[in-house]
Amino acid sequence: MTPDSLTFAEFRKANVLRCTTAFHELDSWSETDWGCALAGEVGELCNLLKKRHRWLNGMPNPSEKEPPTIEACAKEAGDIVAYLDLLCARMGIDLGAAVRSKFNEVSKRMGFPTHVIPEDLKPDVVIRGDVPAWKALD
Repeated sequence: MTPDSLTFAEFRKANVLRCTTAFHELDSWSETDWGCALAGEVGELCNLLKKRHRWLNGMPNPSEKEPPTIEACAKEAGDIVAYLDLLCARMGIDLGAAVRSKFNEVSKRMGFPTHVIPEDLKPDVVIRGDVPAWKALD
């Protein structure tokens, strides 16, 4: 792991701690409340993407002096992940495990060789430096 890397587990711990100490208890919001908050953040990112698309295709809003930046989009993406993680925490879902499981399910269904394997099961061998030399563990 590099100094800039972040695991789902590390993020979950910090995210829930911040929520419960700075805002409110996790279960004081329903699953629907968390889902709607998540949808709001996705909407904010989509609005920035729409504005970028219009700007980059010669149709900017006259009131906008420049297109939304990649940095602004990255901030919204961060908000999305934070709310998704809190929704999953509220529901008792291990987000990392859910992402791994779904990614591997789709890879297997589509016949793709790339799968996400837990660190303790990864072999040392890789192909082309980025494609692991293993298949899904069935």
